[in-house]
Amino acid sequence: MSPSSPDPGRPLPAPLANLRELGNPLEFLYLDHLQEREICAVLDRISNALAVDPDDVSDVLAFLREVLPFHLADEEEDLFPLLRKRCEAEDEIDKAIHRLLSDHSHAAEDTPDVITILERHAAGGCELEEGERMALKQYASHARRHLVLENAIILPIAKLRLNEEDLDRLRHGMLERRGLGRLWDSPHTG
Repeated sequence: MSPSSPDPGRPLPAPLANLRELGNPLEFLYLDHLQEREICAVLDRISNALAVDPDDVSDVLAFLREVLPFHLADEEEDLFPLLRKRCEAEDEIDKAIHRLLSDHSHAAEDTPDVITILERHAAGGCELEEGERMALKQYASHARRHLVLENAIILPIAKLRLNEEDLDRLRHGMLERRGLGRLWDSPHTG
């Protein structure tokens, strides 16, 4: 479950500057993870600041609204089903995916609150309340734990188990979700 549904009619998010990485959709997912880690650092900076920097708030809001919904959908709608199809019982992928889907549900519940806090401080210059600080810190901490599982287990297993046809399907789904399906012709889509 995503915090909000991606809208392919909206302007393209900044990471699509890395569109060439969709040649390797697993690398694109990894780049999303790097960006999410950076956003966690920005959330920490915001939560520790005496005065909120409006540029930091803008960066986090852009990620939460424009990147995260696509990323979660990429995993839930394409990557996880492909892993379930290709993985061996010894991979115990269902346990990892179940944990990640639980994390996604928490993100769906918590992201709107984080957005509300950040919107309240978008103009900058004011201090966060203690409860707001804690909410931002907890959100970042939870996201970091989630990223460890994805980067240490999910992506390495995906590199091992997914074949070229699977990667084509993953790539096609990611492009379609962003309204860019026509940019990459693949004989394995559909």
